[in-house]
Amino acid sequence: MKLFTKHPYHIVDPSPWPLFTSVGALGMTVGMVMFMHKYFYGSLLLTMGLLGIVYMAFFWWRDIIREATYEGQHTSHVQNSLRMGMILFIVSEWMLFVAFFWAFFHSSLSPVPEIGSVWPPLGIETIGAWGVPLLNTVILVSSGATITVAHHAIVCGERNIAIEGLLLTIFLAVIFTFLQKYEYNHSAFSMSDGIYGSTFFSLTGLHGFHVLIGTAFLCVNLGRLYFHHFTREHHFGFEAGAWYWHFVDVVWLLLFICVYWWGGR
Repeated sequence: MKLFTKHPYHIVDPSPWPLFTSVGALGMTVGMVMFMHKYFYGSLLLTMGLLGIVYMAFFWWRDIIREATYEGQHTSHVQNSLRMGMILFIVSEWMLFVAFFWAFFHSSLSPVPEIGSVWPPLGIETIGAWGVPLLNTVILVSSGATITVAHHAIVCGERNIAIEGLLLTIFLAVIFTFLQKYEYNHSAFSMSDGIYGSTFFSLTGLHGFHVLIGTAFLCVNLGRLYFHHFTREHHFGFEAGAWYWHFVDVVWLLLFICVYWWGGR
């Protein structure tokens, strides 16, 4: 006898991916601790755990795409729940950055005698805000504009314009990453140079990691857009990627103003 659902919500089918992903996360965490303490096989366990998580994520998200695109499981009620989940996720990411900004402002607004009672600390040659950081700011703001154009193109049914806008966004993201690497390579200080080095590279490095994750997110959306997974009414996957990218943009603007311009003078 066939069962019919009488509600608009999606009851997820049993899946092995949550269990396997938790095992991979445990292996990666233990392997990272072993690697940092130079235990034998620590790097191997770390690599296996990381590859396991990537493997599970691929198949887990494949199932979600199938449920949304081909099975029609993501009704309007489900999409609203997904939107709320994405909003809460971005809020949690904000709290992560708040912790690092807190450390930066705690040290910069009241510098201790051990660093000369000045900020930046004595002996630190900071990175000028009006060079590569300003160029990266222009690039990221431009990428926020191009992904917005792509989003509106999807809503208007202009698939080719959406693909072009998303391709340009990914290109700008790659350029940003290479410029950030160039800046790191030519920096006159390192993460081991006291509180300034540790807070600077923690903040910019964490943001750079989010740029890499966002770039991967956009590449997946580009593939889904190419295979006609998105429609004018059903494209939450793209919306989530656009929200995440705008979050990355805003964080960089704060980094440019607070860390490069104000904190590096």
